[in-house]
Amino acid sequence: MTTDRAASAGLFRPLLGFTAAQGTIVVIAAFVMQRFVWTDPASADAVRASAWLAVIVQTFTFAVARLVARSQVMAGWGLGVMLRFATVAFWALLGAKALGLPETPALMSLVVFYFVSTVVEPIFLNAP
Repeated sequence: MTTDRAASAGLFRPLLGFTAAQGTIVVIAAFVMQRFVWTDPASADAVRASAWLAVIVQTFTFAVARLVARSQVMAGWGLGVMLRFATVAFWALLGAKALGLPETPALMSLVVFYFVSTVVEPIFLNAP
């Protein structure tokens, strides 16, 4: 029973830290994009939708990578890359169009959000 608690704490603490860090970074990046790059209301909506998608997918990907990385580092990394790529493809082909969002801000902001949150990911993946 104590090993279950230790294992869940070993996942929960880094997951919480990563979610807080990436959420902060994504909010800052979204603010900058909405304020200086894509300032019209439709583009700002696309940036916000992409921010939500990125935070949800990155949090899930981090949890999976953290669980798998203990025994299969490359499998966890590869799974995360495939999931991110699949969501960008989905967003490009169906998601943005279905929601009536401008494609350029939706896709570019999603890729930026993935990039900036992936930069901080190793800090929390390697946490004890």
